[in-house]
Amino acid sequence: MQEYSVPVMVESPPESNITDLVLRQANKPTNPALFSRKDAEGNFRDITATQFRDDVSKLAKGLIATGIGPGDRVGIMARTRYEWALVDFAIWFAGAVSVPVYETSSASQVAWNLGDSEAVAVFVESGKHQDIVQKAVQSEGLDRLEHIWQLAGDGLDELREAGHGVSDEDLEHRRTAANLHDLATIIYTSGTTGRPKGCELTHGNFVELSDNAAAAIPEVAREGAQTIMFLPMAHVFARFISVMCVASGATVAHTPDIKNLLPDLQEFRPTFILAVPRVFEKVFNSSKLKAEDGGKGRIFTKATETAIAYSKAQQNGSVGLGLKLRHAVFDRLVYGKLRDAMGGRVKHAVSGGAPMGERLGHFFHGIGLTVLEGYGLTETTAPISVTTPSLIKIGTVGMPLPGNAVKIADDGEILAKGVCVMRGYYNRDDLTEQAFVDGWFATGDLGELDDSGYLTITGRKKEIIVTASGKNVIPGLLEDRIRADALISQCVVLGDQRPFISALITLDEEALPGWLERHSLPASTTLQQASEHEQVLAEVQSLIDAANETVSQAEQIKSFRIVPEDFTEMSGHLTPSLKIKRAQVLKDYDSLINDIYMAPRA
Repeated sequence: MQEYSVPVMVESPPESNITDLVLRQANKPTNPALFSRKDAEGNFRDITATQFRDDVSKLAKGLIATGIGPGDRVGIMARTRYEWALVDFAIWFAGAVSVPVYETSSASQVAWNLGDSEAVAVFVESGKHQDIVQKAVQSEGLDRLEHIWQLAGDGLDELREAGHGVSDEDLEHRRTAANLHDLATIIYTSGTTGRPKGCELTHGNFVELSDNAAAAIPEVAREGAQTIMFLPMAHVFARFISVMCVASGATVAHTPDIKNLLPDLQEFRPTFILAVPRVFEKVFNSSKLKAEDGGKGRIFTKATETAIAYSKAQQNGSVGLGLKLRHAVFDRLVYGKLRDAMGGRVKHAVSGGAPMGERLGHFFHGIGLTVLEGYGLTETTAPISVTTPSLIKIGTVGMPLPGNAVKIADDGEILAKGVCVMRGYYNRDDLTEQAFVDGWFATGDLGELDDSGYLTITGRKKEIIVTASGKNVIPGLLEDRIRADALISQCVVLGDQRPFISALITLDEEALPGWLERHSLPASTTLQQASEHEQVLAEVQSLIDAANETVSQAEQIKSFRIVPEDFTEMSGHLTPSLKIKRAQVLKDYDSLINDIYMAPRA
């Protein structure tokens, strides 16, 4: 199949905008809790729809009073926290446009986002972030930037106070001025290549997609459902889920530090979670390592095999009695403990950002956590497609959501159309024109549609490696298999215009000590020492050999090097959503790569 579309389930009034989603919940007799935040004692306390509406209105009045005009751009630079959502909606209530900035951004990145978007004000979390913005102002001018407000301290109280003179009528005029076609936010791509581009997402993108997504997954997005947000709010995935939860009346809590995630999960007890595939990999690998360190590695391996087999049998429609019994045993020994670690109530997990892979999907499904794997980009307001509890096919990213359509071009590229697709790149008509083909947005990803309309992602068009002999290689297929092992943190497959395929490998610093002890090596061995150790090299070679068995001889990795430090966001080699910045890796490790291809081969 080359094209598949799904009609809308929910029609949105053309004069509506994102702010109406808050009023929808506030006007309900149930007055649902839209958010939950920690109080001074560290306990989660609900914030009802009316409480949220009232505080958003106060802040919006403050924005109006300080001169923020209709359509003005206002930045937000902070960690994931309740106030992020609060000021986001306040900006919309004031008729302005929000511009997310990753809180890890450098001064030059901040300067680009705020300067290119022509922002007139910015919210920052703390003095540290304010210093970075000030550096950006000094280095780039940013003449339009007139206000910097801190979320910590008295910044928001000052805004609330400033808005006392603004009438309810003036606020309502501002709040209702935008319609579905108007600009809501400019989200800059996290930039795996080149300068980030500002994606213009409209009120309609969020309203129509949120309502239709919630209608497609009512088991997940509903009043009474709870989730805890730990992904960066500056990323479109977390941002969309946040708005969708307001649209559906679900409750969102936030945790800014992933180190506190497990205790927060156990206290808040969410009904669903969202993460990128690398997080699910880390959960699985850390559970496996914990079992191995406790002498229960064989039990965990058997439990893993049983969970995967059980999930596959369920998908095929028949689970044998023996498998049911084994599954029941491991549910008491292993699976139940994993669910308890996530709070005990999690039924669904929403995964986005990259393909997860069948093995991991079947494992989590087999332990009682249904993973809804989605696919999308910043340019598509996050999800184009997603698997749903009633329409799940593990290994795919589901069918298009209602109101969306997918088409496969002749070269295998995925094209998208529908309520999710942005209106264009800010101030870049040239790039906008290049991005659309006969009204379809060209995603840059490669995929396949099956006869039922399920989409499978097979690779990234720009990342296809063409060897010197002309062989096309999709690096992600090999990378995912190698990175699935707990010892490996990252894998970057190389070989464009080279005589053979090679790879750069990084080791997982958390997993390494346990691996070393199990192999009778000193746990104090450094990453540098491990990267050159004979046993470590042999282990990595065995993982590569196993991955090589899944591809043709021309696609196999013939040589590798272990990089003695990890690729991270701070090092500049990962995006905030944990995708590899391939071009940056190739640039920074050029000499090591050349060493691979100059070295004699056996």
